[in-house]
Amino acid sequence: MSASRFVYTLLLYALLPRALVHLWWRARRQPAYREHIGERFGRYAAPARAPLIWVHAVSVGETRAAAPLIRELQHRYPGHRVLLTHMTPTGRETGHVLFGNGVERCYLPYDFPFAVARFLDHYQPVCGILLETEIWPNLIHACHARKIPVYLANARMSEKSRRRYARFPAFAAACLNELTGISAQSRDDAGRLQGLGAAAVAVTGNLKFDITPDSALVALGTGWRTHWGRARPVLLCASTRDGEEELLLAAVQRLDVRDLLVLIVPRHPQRFDAVAALIEHSGIAYQRRSAGKPVAATTRIVLGDSMGEMFAYFAASDVAIIGGSLLPYGAQNPIEACAAGCPVIVGPHTYNFAEVVQLAVDAGAAVRVDDAPAAVAAARELLLDPARAQQMGAAGVAFTREHRGAAQRIVDLVKF
Repeated sequence: MSASRFVYTLLLYALLPRALVHLWWRARRQPAYREHIGERFGRYAAPARAPLIWVHAVSVGETRAAAPLIRELQHRYPGHRVLLTHMTPTGRETGHVLFGNGVERCYLPYDFPFAVARFLDHYQPVCGILLETEIWPNLIHACHARKIPVYLANARMSEKSRRRYARFPAFAAACLNELTGISAQSRDDAGRLQGLGAAAVAVTGNLKFDITPDSALVALGTGWRTHWGRARPVLLCASTRDGEEELLLAAVQRLDVRDLLVLIVPRHPQRFDAVAALIEHSGIAYQRRSAGKPVAATTRIVLGDSMGEMFAYFAASDVAIIGGSLLPYGAQNPIEACAAGCPVIVGPHTYNFAEVVQLAVDAGAAVRVDDAPAAVAAARELLLDPARAQQMGAAGVAFTREHRGAAQRIVDLVKF
């Protein structure tokens, strides 16, 4: 074991008590965190069904992005099963919703050498594909030592993340070069990875462009809109993060758009109750999607406290403000909104998806603003100008179609 990896592993052991406390704390709001704890340390009850191609998607966003990749793998390798691993219960549940029993599912263990060895001994994958920024040194090294090809796919590397990895240049380069290959989302991502010492980097595009709107969800959203009334304008605040809802609520209360209905869909389900309390405190009439009741004419806000229905929310909306971009969270990906033909508004903080956002702006599918009041003001302009909103929506659909094909390009790279 190299000196750098030895120090890294010691740090992991030192942080183990904190990890266990984290599980306990998260389980208070999400009881699913209490389940399958043994898997996080490489203990698996279900038998493995070889041969397995292993895909790691940490949470909800990565799991949804993995869908076209997994479909392409299943098409190319019908004699292999896909093992889909996660780190969060919501990611695991999303995998179940998307694939049912069509894939194997478990948690990826923490990056302890003993846990990684148990995982690989149990499942014996023929290859591994880690999505986006899942760089686990002990896991990658163990696969390299066992001659199991491992790829970092749909890789993104923000400037903020690059600076963090650059503090340990030799360690980062050694880890990246034990990967069999890297497929980056963009030229900028590839350049940052190469700057950290990665040798084999291909630009294959973003998997999320390959996600097509689910017809059942589009129909669901269309049905909502019919019941609400086609003449009623609908503003979606999509995948909002902590602190953003308060800013948006303050701006929305000053918005003079007749009969406006605002949908607020928090990014993380453990925040649903807190956001409900925030809306209730504001005094604005609201309903929760989970209540399953028809939206009343007097309701001004619907809290989207449901999982797996984002395409329905986009299909039901005239304009979408993308969360995570109004405060410095780096934004959420706007591709799904564009694919659904929903005009997009983003704030100033888009470093996690900088190139995608810029491409969407350049294509006329999105507009960028400085803060929450400006976002709501831009939404008002679009709500009062349906022709321009329709034009932006059409530009978004064309934009996403133009950039499809990442799943095929990634699978072309994978060799085992």
